[in-house]
Amino acid sequence: MKQRKLGNHGLEVSAIGLGCMGMSFSYGEIPPVKDMVKLIHQAHDLGVTFFDTAEIYGPYTNELLVGEALEPIRDKVVLATKFGFEIGEDGSWNGLTSRPDDIRKACEGSLKRLRTDVIDLFYQHRVDPSVPVEDVAGTVRDLIAEGKVRHFGLSEAGPQTIRRAHAVQPVAALQSEYSLWTRQHEQNIMPVVEELGIGWVAYSPLGKGFLTGAIKDAAEIRDGDFRKALPRYQPEAMKNNRVVVDLLTEIGNEKGATPAQIALAWVLSRKPWIVPIPGTTKLHRLKENLAAIEVALSEEDLDRINLAAEMVQGGRYTEATEAMTGL
Repeated sequence: MKQRKLGNHGLEVSAIGLGCMGMSFSYGEIPPVKDMVKLIHQAHDLGVTFFDTAEIYGPYTNELLVGEALEPIRDKVVLATKFGFEIGEDGSWNGLTSRPDDIRKACEGSLKRLRTDVIDLFYQHRVDPSVPVEDVAGTVRDLIAEGKVRHFGLSEAGPQTIRRAHAVQPVAALQSEYSLWTRQHEQNIMPVVEELGIGWVAYSPLGKGFLTGAIKDAAEIRDGDFRKALPRYQPEAMKNNRVVVDLLTEIGNEKGATPAQIALAWVLSRKPWIVPIPGTTKLHRLKENLAAIEVALSEEDLDRINLAAEMVQGGRYTEATEAMTGL
């Protein structure tokens, strides 16, 4: 697996990472833990060195899974997790919190669940408007000084928030949604990230699965799958947005590649400091995703994809969820 530098702050990871959320959260039926531990080991055997989780995934169960899987190879991987949600004793989400004491509590909990002494990349999962980001950055700076964290990250933060945080503690990476049909960050946020030497971790690079072509109809989405509520996954929007998948399929057929590989190759082509973290629970999909690193797109291919992407209908999130992004 080729490597990429996530910005200019010392993080180097596999060019494609693994988002582990779906192994225990959000997409309906949850696979057995032992199967997902095996899949994480297989991912590492295939060259993946970058694994992503968060305390809110479950909550907590995904960190427990990732911690169990990575314990035998901990010194060979980069491990990222996130803080920033207030989690009730019953596992309920009670809004955002990035108060310093809560960040420290989250860090201690993550370290224990992940079976590690240090978190390689510790993100603020969502910007908490009630806490100055300078206080957040300062707290993570202190955790870095204490040896509990190596690098500070933000997720779905706006340009001014990034600048303010970076002035206190260098931001190593920004994790925000990015794919050929989610490009709103390109105008105002990506230039700031590039200026400051921050890496970009692209979550949902396959449009939460839609860009793979595997989901052809809204009726195929099972109960308990959070995509049922997303605007782009409503029946009419899905029908319209098939034009994008059809084009990816067409280009893929020309290159002996799948739609997912073309979509990931598009993300990889954008900037050398962008690392996508597609998730999966299946070995054949994992292998398919990782093979995207070998797919080359011509300028003509990129022009065709960009034109089709302009026709996408529907927002990426509901209004309530979008309001939590801090943009």
